[in-house]
Amino acid sequence: MPSRTTRRKAKIATPAWASIRLFAMDVDGILTDGTVTIRSDGTEAKTFSILDGMGLVRCRDAGIVLAWISGRASPATEIRAAELKIPHVIQGRTDKLAALRELAGRLGFAAGQVCYMGDDDIDVPALQWAGIGATAPSAMPAALAAAGYLASRPAGRGAVREVCEQILRASR
Repeated sequence: MPSRTTRRKAKIATPAWASIRLFAMDVDGILTDGTVTIRSDGTEAKTFSILDGMGLVRCRDAGIVLAWISGRASPATEIRAAELKIPHVIQGRTDKLAALRELAGRLGFAAGQVCYMGDDDIDVPALQWAGIGATAPSAMPAALAAAGYLASRPAGRGAVREVCEQILRASR
């Protein structure tokens, strides 16, 4: 039996990917490998992938609205979001579904126009609500079960780029 990291999900049809107008995602464990370094002076460090960043820039330039929804507030997240010009950065919200639905509603998007990428139990309702729920191989079992798309690349190392490429390929 394949492990949870090699198991593939059913293929999502191109029209579903082409419907995506909002790509929202968790930060820790999706845009990063889930590791947060806390130094003795209290500052933190996170590692973000340049591959993921390029995918997000390409999506943004193609008119896809981008959002980061994180359960914890982080200056490192703010800095990276500013570099990439991510227009919607929601931090300190553990009810990811409520945050996602509020944002989608404010922007006028239905669930079928939303792709959400998350990796943990608190992401499950948002993964289930979105038209496409996506995750990375290192996700917790509940997120793996809830997601319709499982990236082949690791979190913080191209998983987000892979989803960006799916969206962009379908919108051409």
